Amino acid sequence: MVPSVLARCLAAATALLLAACASLPPPDGLADSDWARASALDDDAGTEWQVQRFPGKAPVRFAAVRQAGRDALAADAQSAASMVKHRVHIEPADLGSLRFSWKVPQLIADADLARRDADDSPVRIVLAFEGDRSRFSPADAMLSELARTLTGEPMPYATLMYVWCNQREPGTVVRSPRTERIRKLVLESGPGRLNRWLDYERDIRADYERAFGEPPGALVGVAVMTDSDNTRTATRAWYGPLQFVPVAGTAPR
Repeated sequence: MVPSVLARCLAAATALLLAACASLPPPDGLADSDWARASALDDDAGTEWQVQRFPGKAPVRFAAVRQAGRDALAADAQSAASMVKHRVHIEPADLGSLRFSWKVPQLIADADLARRDADDSPVRIVLAFEGDRSRFSPADAMLSELARTLTGEPMPYATLMYVWCNQREPGTVVRSPRTERIRKLVLESGPGRLNRWLDYERDIRADYERAFGEPPGALVGVAVMTDSDNTRTATRAWYGPLQFVPVAGTAPR
């Protein structure tokens, strides 16, 4: 029993390392790409986009491209999971909206975001937040300490993901099968809007409160993530640039 519990903890921890330091340089050309320059995040953080690989997982192939006249980040996954991330630090009072876009040609047929063995998605926008870790459950406290041991940093207090789900209605909040500290907000459902660019502007605070039922802490990380490792399938998607829209009365980032 103990080894299986440890294995589950390790699997969960690798999915929670958005704010961790174990990362790789971006793919050739990504740092200087039009997509990266257009993704205007928190310049004060002094970091670039980096690839986050997960132990034991094949990496997704990311590349800056032009797609249908847009600057985009292409993601190709062959039974793979990884993310491209950017550190930020935006205090709760400064949280505004996030603009982003994606294009998905095909869904992952057997994916189910609520099942541990099928928790894949062609697109995810991932937001990591700070908070009071003393409120963690014993299991999540264990995960956080495991993350600290593996990477030198604890897992984020909370992670909010924007996702495309096969069957759940837009607006549904899906809790991770691995931990209470990851919740997924469904923006698209089913195949009806496949193979076209879709644009969004989401109120970060409102979406966090909808998902977690409490006000957010500081936003400390942003990422795009594509994964098909659990279903052992191939998937592809494109992401447009990400941009923060400040709250009224503050300077734009």
